[in-house]
Amino acid sequence: MVAATVFEALKPDTHKAGTIVGELLRILHGIGLVGGMIALAAITLLAARNIFNPRKVIVPMGLLIAMMALTFYSQFGIIPVMEQDRISAGGDVNAAAVSNPARIDFKRLHDRSEHVEGMILLLGLVTVVLLAREETA
Repeated sequence: MVAATVFEALKPDTHKAGTIVGELLRILHGIGLVGGMIALAAITLLAARNIFNPRKVIVPMGLLIAMMALTFYSQFGIIPVMEQDRISAGGDVNAAAVSNPARIDFKRLHDRSEHVEGMILLLGLVTVVLLAREETA
């Protein structure tokens, strides 16, 4: 939603919009990684005090770890390579020729990034549902 708004507001300068969205994504990844660690610690503490059934929070904890791993992969695996591709394409991927290898790789990684972020969101929703179910039990 934020990305769409930024791209619409900065039309036709998709390079500037992409730079802003990239910075926001880095911030969100940091928040997600710290929040994930806090959530894991809280769930562990609640399970240790028998507030949560330890057996029933194993799956949500695993999902949190998966979300953090995917966030880490996106932040430190995908984004840096996309940045290298952007620089190799001359600074503005959209200005590079469609056949430019850096532009092609950037597009491939951008698509992968969208899928990874979507998986993180889906895993988060499942985690919330599982924890809410355990809390109400």
